[in-house]
Amino acid sequence: MKEGIHPKYVECKVTCGCGNSFVTRSIKPELKIDICNVCHPFFTGKLKYVDTTGRIEKFKSKFAAGYSSVGKKK
Repeated sequence: MKEGIHPKYVECKVTCGCGNSFVTRSIKPELKIDICNVCHPFFTGKLKYVDTTGRIEKFKSKFAAGYSSVGKKK
């Protein structure tokens, strides 16, 4: 391997949005994530919508009145 071209591999503190945190190793000293194994629906077995960007609310507000392509007969 060539010397001096690889990034430093350091301990990394990972913090989730749910408050869980753990230590691992990475090239960055700190990571902030939205979802982890403690709060992810696959691991918890509970149904939970993971919507960090508001896509579900945007869809509901867009199609609240109904589909315009269906057309209402007069």
